[in-house]
Order: sequence, then structure tokens, then C-alpha cells
Amino acid sequence: MFDYRRTHTCGALKKADIGKQVTLSGWVNRRRDHGGLIFIDLRDRFGLTQIVFDPEKDPKAHVIGEKLRPEWVISIKGTVIPRHEGMTNLKLPTGEIEVEVNDIEILSKAKTPPFSISDETIEVNEELRLKYRYLDIRRGDIADKLIKRHRAMLTTRQYLDKQGFLEISTPILGKSTPEGARDYLVPSRVYPGEFYALPQSPQIFKQLLMVAGMDRYFQIAQCFRDEDLRADRQPEFTQIDIEMSFGTPNDLMPIIEGLVKALFKECIGLDIPTSFRRIPHSECLERFGCDRPDMRFGMELVRLDAIAARSTFSVFTDQLKEGGIVKGFCVKGGAEISRKGIDDYTDFVGRLGIKGLAWIKYQPEGLNSSIVKFFSEELQKELITAFKMEVGDLVFMVADQKERANQGLDHLRRRVARDRGLMQPGHYEFLWVTDFPLFSWNAEENRLDSEHHPFTSPNPEDIHLFDSEPLKVRSSGYDLVLNGYEIAGGSQRIHNSELQQKIFERLNLTPEELKTKFGFFIEALSYGTPPHLGIALGLDRLMMILTNTENIRDVIAFPKTQKASDLMMECPSSVSRQQLKDLGIFVESREN
Repeated sequence: MFDYRRTHTCGALKKADIGKQVTLSGWVNRRRDHGGLIFIDLRDRFGLTQIVFDPEKDPKAHVIGEKLRPEWVISIKGTVIPRHEGMTNLKLPTGEIEVEVNDIEILSKAKTPPFSISDETIEVNEELRLKYRYLDIRRGDIADKLIKRHRAMLTTRQYLDKQGFLEISTPILGKSTPEGARDYLVPSRVYPGEFYALPQSPQIFKQLLMVAGMDRYFQIAQCFRDEDLRADRQPEFTQIDIEMSFGTPNDLMPIIEGLVKALFKECIGLDIPTSFRRIPHSECLERFGCDRPDMRFGMELVRLDAIAARSTFSVFTDQLKEGGIVKGFCVKGGAEISRKGIDDYTDFVGRLGIKGLAWIKYQPEGLNSSIVKFFSEELQKELITAFKMEVGDLVFMVADQKERANQGLDHLRRRVARDRGLMQPGHYEFLWVTDFPLFSWNAEENRLDSEHHPFTSPNPEDIHLFDSEPLKVRSSGYDLVLNGYEIAGGSQRIHNSELQQKIFERLNLTPEELKTKFGFFIEALSYGTPPHLGIALGLDRLMMILTNTENIRDVIAFPKTQKASDLMMECPSSVSRQQLKDLGIFVESREN
């Protein structure tokens, strides 16, 4: 029997190995027949090695070499020899040698792949790549990202272990609790009509571990949320989950900064500075229009209510009378943007619900725009000062209700920055966003919701507002933002059972709901709970940034589509009637 066990991988052999007898195994990447000599690029995940079949040296092996086709799996034995003069390929680690084959075994034949494996430059439809994900991984780019992901997880474990954190696994089958998104439910066969829920996060379990006295916990945890998807979100995702006792945010944040620093150093060889800047949530909204701003470029938002109110531009003044705001930002050198470009940006914000986009260019002769006539010379000077305009700049302005104006300007700011090449790869800007509101208002259901989750502790300075003005109560929550992505979120937790129950009641949970959904948790808090806090880093989103991709599916081995389906396994799918019967479930047929 042919011994296919490798002496070397396909990326290992160098000039120093010339003369050695070796065994290589892998996939046929390319085959080239030079009228006698047959050259094969043999591939495994470690690299490529050129092997050569010489009919004069080994006719039998040469006959087999003539049959080889792309993606066949083979194992060869041979001698490492130098490449002929002028034939070296210094782009490859193995580019100075080749292996002269004297024995070969075909281990597995392959059908013609649905797309090229050997040429990564060929664009392939993403649905096809997802359907044949195992082939897409072979192409190399996804494999490289998965290798980097492995290094990130290994670094995380090593770093947190040195910080005294214990890796502890928590259950996948748990209880359905209101944590913000819809749960994925799992029916119980043993208890017909009852369900487990897949964890949206290990939030309750990690707090219970603090009650249990474990002091410092972490887990690289699988989480599940049944929510609408986008390019940076999946229904199942991985987070680096962390909790610690007897600490404050000022204790935890440097630990997280150190972890991120270690990840950047290991994954891309970059030393990043610490500590990261911090901005309160309210200031973040005012300056950037969102709570996850991209800080790699300027174009901060400027509030113009006072100036707009003294103008005669009715679009602005009418919106101010209705309780709206006027706001904008300056694009340095933006006067070069054409009228068509401005119209495209107007259409862009229109799709976000903004009714119009005002603009002013600062030309050598002064401000230029169809709306300039509505501003006196004094107000024009105030606009120039407010936006710090220079000749050649352009200002965009909107008038709308505060939330919509902020959202529209945030998206426009990012769009303009992308179009003007201001989002430079390799430039990383970190930001802690702090002092989030504790509650948000759910207008549809006319009630309060938790801004983060119901276990977040209120800021002690705002406790007096809890009953009278709950929407003004700040939380002790914090997010870590990187280049416009939220990569981590956490908070100081509630460790007092009475305060926790009061929060639940403020969220309109009835005593029955409290007992059913959180009774066990409230009881646990009553047995002596240490002050504790935690954070969860989105590993998938962080790896997107570290591997310079904008598609979260690129850093996950077997991802779902944007409609949460698995094209490779063809799921979700129907199950047999017997399986449903065992679970006590009846499924209504869908009408066409």
C-alpha cells in the first residue's frame, strides 16, 4: 500500500533541501505539458510545490502524470532538485526547487469544479461560492482569513489567561428571555409544547458565574439572534464574552485595550497605541450623528439652528418651528464636486427619508449656492466661521427632525468619505462611547425599552431621575467603536436584587412575567452578589476589520446568506412528519 504520509508540506521545501527524498500530498493546482516534461503545481494549505514528471527518468510515473486533472488528490515520492537557470520563481517560498517524481498514487479524482480554484482573480458569484463553500475555501483567500481567525482566538485565550480569567462554557439550550432580538426556539420532545431558546448571548450565565464567585470569566461563545441581516451581521455569530467582579469600567477598559492591542500585533503585525479616547453618547450623536462614528476623517456635524433661524430660507425656518433642527458638515476641497454629484447625494439622503439637501460652495468670489440669497452677509460670515470653511470647500446641510437628520447626515458623511478616498486601509481609530441612556422609548408599544439590556446598571448620579424622567437616566454602559463599527459593548451590571426588580417593573414586566422569565435570576442576586461588569467583543466583526473585508461572511467558515439560509446544506428545510409528531408540533401548510 502506498504510504501517503507527508515528509514535508507543499510550502516547506527550500534550496537547502536539494537532494532529499520526499513525500508530498495535495491537490493538483495546475498542469502544464511541455512536450515530454509534465509540470504540476501541487497545493495544500501551506503553499505550492512544483513537481515534474520526466519520461526518461520514470516512464511509469510519467504515464500517470499525463492523466492528472485539476483538483485530483495525489501523493508523490521524489527527489528535490534545483530549478533550471532562469526558471526560478522568487514569489514562491518553494520557487528555487522542484521535485522530480519517481512514484505516484492517485488518492482521489475530482469532477470539474463549478469555478476556477487555481485562479483567485476570477470573480465568482457569491451564491455559487456559498453553495460550494468547501471549494471556495480551497481557493486560498477565505482559508487565509480563517487561519488569522484561529490566531486571534488563540491570542485571546493566552492573553485573558494571563489576566486571571477562566474560560468556562455555558449552555446552548436555555430559557427564552427578552434581551432585545427574537430568540431561535428549540422544541422539547420530553416536554411537549415547551421550548428551549438558543442564547442571544451568555449574559445571564456569566452574571450567575459572578454570583458563584468565579471572579473572572471569559468564553469564545456562539450566539444566535433571529433578526434581519446585513453585510456585517449573521444569525449565528461568535463573541469574546468577558465578565469580572469587584471592578469598574476604568479597570476593565485597559484590559480590553490590551487585548485588542495583542490581537492587532498577532494578526497584522501592527502596534496600536493605548489608551483609546472616550466620548459620551450625547456628544457622539451631536458631533457625528450616530453612536458608532468613523473617526478616520473629519467632517464633524455642526448645529446651525441659531444661524438658520435668522435667515429667510423657509425650508430651514419652518422645520425649526416644527421642533426640527438644521445641521450640516464641511467637505474640504468639496467645491470640485459637480452638480450631478450633488444631485446623486441628494437622491441618496432622500432614500433615507430626508426631503432635501442644501449645499453651499466657497468660491474665490464668495459663497455660491441657490440658497445664499436667503442669508445676509453677516450670516454668511457666521456660516464660514461655524464650518471653518476655506476657499474650495463645500457644505452640506439638512433640516429635519433630530433623529432623522442625524441618521441621514451620518450615512452621507460616510458616503462622501468613501467616495473621496478618506477611509484609508491600515488606518485605525478607536473610540469608547460612554454614558448611554438607560432606556429608549418604544413608540409602537408605548413603553420603555432597555437601550442595551435590562441588566445594565444606571449611572448612580441619575438615580434621582428614575421615576420622574427615566429617559434622562444615563446607564453605565460603554461601546468600543473602530472605524465606524461597534466591535464591543458592555456595562456595569446590577448587583442589587431590589434594583434589578425595579428595572424589570419599569419595563412593564408583570409579576407573573418576572417570576416566569427571571425569577431564578432575581433569586440568585439575593444570595450575595458582588459588584461586577463585563463586555462582549464581536469576533466576526473584528476579524472583518483585521482582514480588510466589508463582508462578514468572508471570515466565517460556513456562513448563511443575507436571508439566513445555508445554500450548501440547503437549510432551513422541512423535516419528516414523524419528527414533528414526536415534538407534538403541527405545521400549517402555506397558501400560495
